[in-house]
Amino acid sequence: MLTKAEQTAEFIIQTVAPIFNKNGYAATSLSDITKATGLTKGAIYGNFKNKEELAIAAFKMTEENMIRRIVDHQSLSKSPIEKLFLVTDFYRNYYNYTHEMGGCPVLNMGVDAKYQIPVLFEHVQLTITRIQNNVAKLIDAGKKYQEIKKSIDSMLYAKRLYSMITGAIFMTHTMEDNSYLLETMDQIDSMIHKQLKR
Repeated sequence: MLTKAEQTAEFIIQTVAPIFNKNGYAATSLSDITKATGLTKGAIYGNFKNKEELAIAAFKMTEENMIRRIVDHQSLSKSPIEKLFLVTDFYRNYYNYTHEMGGCPVLNMGVDAKYQIPVLFEHVQLTITRIQNNVAKLIDAGKKYQEIKKSIDSMLYAKRLYSMITGAIFMTHTMEDNSYLLETMDQIDSMIHKQLKR
């Protein structure tokens, strides 16, 4: 059971996370935060040391929700190679999921935080590493269960796949056209079939 203070902090994070994601760190003012939450400046800073700490907490919550969705979607199959196809299946609907929150939090915060908030930028890098490691582990598991060729460099392919996904997310949001994601996921599926599958 959360304490009242913990409940307030969670409410603040959930309320301001989409604002930081849409507006960016610098463009999100304290008045934006107090207006959205209905809380005073004192109540905000009673729970968070500063705006930077709040922005980091907001990103971490958004990132955890996103990774949980990916993991839940992968749990639809026990086969490592099928889990790879479930990754692309997840990203086919990513535009709809992230459109409401103002875009992809990894892309948005990665660009926004790089020269403004090094600590937040490190969290973005950790998220990317975490996702790539997950894909590499799936490829390793696929080798173990003889679904994927043993000669495949797992991390190289994980980085390649995630780079393609991220590029497609950027183009989809920039052009407001989901076909970039859909076509790229088809291309990745073809790569898995032709290059990875035994």
